[in-house]
Amino acid sequence: MIFKVHFRGAIAVAAAIVGLVTLAAPVRADQCDDIAKQLAGGIDGLKVNFKAANIIYLTHPAAKELSLGCSAQGLAYSNELYAKGDRKPTPKFFDLVASASAITFTLPKDDTTTGATRCLKRMGLLRGDKITMRYKRLNMECTRTKTEAAITITRPKDE
Repeated sequence: MIFKVHFRGAIAVAAAIVGLVTLAAPVRADQCDDIAKQLAGGIDGLKVNFKAANIIYLTHPAAKELSLGCSAQGLAYSNELYAKGDRKPTPKFFDLVASASAITFTLPKDDTTTGATRCLKRMGLLRGDKITMRYKRLNMECTRTKTEAAITITRPKDE
């Protein structure tokens, strides 16, 4: 019993299988782009500017600088939210940071509001101009200069 292999038929079947696999696989956008779109849709006045490397730059009237950093090879965090405002942050700035971190890290807005306000309000004469704290499995680092205050919120990859 000798089997004859028809190469044209085998190639056609292989091409059909490869075509079905590529068409069946969903086309996924970057997770960071998805989060940026959710932020733009969930927060009034927030606009997505551009993406450079693993950072998406955003704009909002309540913040001087706003960016979303996404995980890359070798980084210890999964996502990072950075916001910079005036030295004395306004309630709009607190609300922006709380809303953005709630969407980015999928936590309740009340929890992120509490964490951000604690971090930003702890800076002062007694504790200094750089505060590092942990709240609800988020790492928060607040810094201030003579004219600006900034907050960086990250979540470690292992959590």
